[in-house]
Amino acid sequence: MNVLILAAPYFFLFELWQLVMSERYVGIKQIARNGDPRKLGLGEFTAFYWSTSILLYWAWMLCLLVGPFTRVHGLILLVVSVLGFSIRRNCGLKWILVTLTLEGAIRIGLIMSLLGMAWRRL
Repeated sequence: MNVLILAAPYFFLFELWQLVMSERYVGIKQIARNGDPRKLGLGEFTAFYWSTSILLYWAWMLCLLVGPFTRVHGLILLVVSVLGFSIRRNCGLKWILVTLTLEGAIRIGLIMSLLGMAWRRL
């Protein structure tokens, strides 16, 4: 079994946390009061943890491409992330939360699928 799969539960929890944070900073309440999420500011620890986790997540997705068992999952995770990023860059504030939620749901599903496949191979 590929050792990289051991990091999947961490990234599963990170995805859930990211969905909660996106609701907080770009959620319905923010949209209703025309709030700009860039003006809210993150705490220093939160910003460090989030940035570091995103960099580790991308490195993990790239490393998944190496193994034959995880290659498809890694490729789809990368494609979803790149497409989600490009869509978020070109849509208005009201559609960013929809894009983030859909993107997160797909990635959570892929991570769960990867964990399920690893469990069956044990």
